[in-house]
Amino acid sequence: MSQQVQDVETIFCHETGDDYLVVVKRDGDRLFRARLVLSETSAGPRPAKFRLKQGSSEEPRQPDEFVELARRAKRIRISEQTSPEARAELTEMLAGYQLEDKAKTVRTCRYCASSGRYSPITTDTAVKDDNDWICRDCARQELERQLTYSGGGDVTGAAKERLEELMLEVQDLERIVNLLKGQLDPDLTKFDTISATTDEVDPVRTDSLNLHPGLQNLLEDRFDTLLPVQSLSVENGLFDGDDQMVVSATATGKTLVGEMAGINRVLNGKGKMLFLVPLVALANQKYEDFTEEYGHLVDVSIRVGASRIADEGEQFDPNADVIVGTYEGIDHALRTGKDMGDIGTVVIDEVHTLKEEERGHRLDGLISRLKYTCEQRAKRRDEYGGAQWVYLSATVGNPEELAGKLEAKLIEFEERPVPIERHVTFADGQEKVRIENKLVRREFDSESSKGYRGQTIIFTNSRRRCHEISRKLEYSSAPYHAGLDYKRRKKVERQFGDQDLSAVVTTAALAAGVDFPASQVVFDSLAMGIEWLSVQEFSQMLGRAGRPDYHDKGKVYVLVEPDCAYHNSMEMTEDEVAFKLLKGEMEPVMTEYDESAAVEETLANVTVGGKAAKALNDRMIGQVPTKHAIGKLLQYDFIDGFEPTPLGRVVTEHFLDPDEAFTLLDGIRKDAHPYELVADIELQDADL
Repeated sequence: MSQQVQDVETIFCHETGDDYLVVVKRDGDRLFRARLVLSETSAGPRPAKFRLKQGSSEEPRQPDEFVELARRAKRIRISEQTSPEARAELTEMLAGYQLEDKAKTVRTCRYCASSGRYSPITTDTAVKDDNDWICRDCARQELERQLTYSGGGDVTGAAKERLEELMLEVQDLERIVNLLKGQLDPDLTKFDTISATTDEVDPVRTDSLNLHPGLQNLLEDRFDTLLPVQSLSVENGLFDGDDQMVVSATATGKTLVGEMAGINRVLNGKGKMLFLVPLVALANQKYEDFTEEYGHLVDVSIRVGASRIADEGEQFDPNADVIVGTYEGIDHALRTGKDMGDIGTVVIDEVHTLKEEERGHRLDGLISRLKYTCEQRAKRRDEYGGAQWVYLSATVGNPEELAGKLEAKLIEFEERPVPIERHVTFADGQEKVRIENKLVRREFDSESSKGYRGQTIIFTNSRRRCHEISRKLEYSSAPYHAGLDYKRRKKVERQFGDQDLSAVVTTAALAAGVDFPASQVVFDSLAMGIEWLSVQEFSQMLGRAGRPDYHDKGKVYVLVEPDCAYHNSMEMTEDEVAFKLLKGEMEPVMTEYDESAAVEETLANVTVGGKAAKALNDRMIGQVPTKHAIGKLLQYDFIDGFEPTPLGRVVTEHFLDPDEAFTLLDGIRKDAHPYELVADIELQDADL
């Protein structure tokens, strides 16, 4: 030990019962550990035993060797965890050798000291563990041990990283462990705040618009000035007939842009308005809104699927001034050759649907076919000058590119009317419902400065789960999904609007659906069926939290089950997906075509446009392999030249892809029961 004594840097002493653990360090590395025992003498405390620790054994050394080490050391550190009596004893012993000036009491990690390691900690680096302070490495190990002990042993990956990050930020291990037990500590669950922003836009006065008197008077009665995004649109040619793509956050007034353009053109004899949405529920709501607001000025009809859906049971009126429809409803009318008359305005709401794998190609095809139809009509009757197109969306990752492909002027307004707080917490499937119950109760018991109680939308991934959660919530709530009949959905919408419900529990598939004015959005799941949400879908859904006329701010809670996936085909886990969505960039909106989608849209374009099918394909925003698709249509006997065969016409009118068509044909030839055919097609879809 004589050579080691020469360059001793630090001696660390820590009380362990009746003796002291001594750690000797040089250049930051531990040279050895030893055990020191003091005894009281007439001169005061003095070293009585000094033993080097080697594994589980100890080597006795002369007590004076400790004194020699202390003389050579540059510094002597005494653990703060050492009792006051023991510290006084050590200090008195060192003073007996005139070494007290080298000694200093320091805060150290309890776990490290017990393991024979010297780990000084500071206020900035320590983590609280009960009444002690420990180092960050030991805190990480203790967090992992606590997670395992509390049943959270599956907390790994992104969830574990987030918990460690929070622990080091708040420097309190117990608060992190409590977070996993469902405690909603807002300082810990809060991920970030999306601030409210206001772009400087000079508002357009409604009395300066010079619209048709019927619409002009209506707008002036409702408000004095337009909202910023509406003002931007007007200033950039909305009433000059310019095609526009309006991208702005939820509740900033996009819808009125399309309404003003369409209703004004209707009243001025420039053709009817089509207002198209992706979902039946949303079409029904828009139909009722338009009927109530504009019914005294125009006739309003609705087209969803092949026939109108409304509780009166009336049929679709193609001669109406305003037709509210789903994409598929209007596309079906085109594919079946229905004449909808002179179309003056087409409003495509939720245009980001173009990127959806299942439905994006159908919207892409519909836009192309509808433009072709309007252009052909305009050539025959040039009285209304063709249609004006207005595209609306809250979430587009590539707005300039998409607007260019749609040949529309981009109106982009980045204002968010109220701030949104985003929170993340961790829980398993059963624990999630308990947390949701707490969140719903807390929100409904609060009231905004505008006099509205807080209400919640809970998004989950299945209809069954909607009912399960709704049943377990203590306050009034209701499930809401496409499987409910029309009257039941309308009842839920009315009850929520009247603040009779604290929450609705809905599927992610209805994220772009009915306009519930909620202050809080809770993600029970980050999946849509068996697919993880995209950043665009996630942003669309969380944007439902907070309305400027109702709430002071919006709140979003993402409930994450660590290491969870809802299907074995899902590559990531929910905790990994959560932080990918929270930190991710919005995906670009672009339509991708596989062979099945290319065949379906090309067949529809042949049905509507005949020899113009190639031109219709070319103007779609996605890249359609036209030559290959036409070859397949000929091979399948879906077309004869540039005319659909009877088989092809049935396939396109019923929106069948080739596999579904051949499944039905095969079943019909085998005299299969219709129920069996439907089951076969459903099984095919389930495998995709």
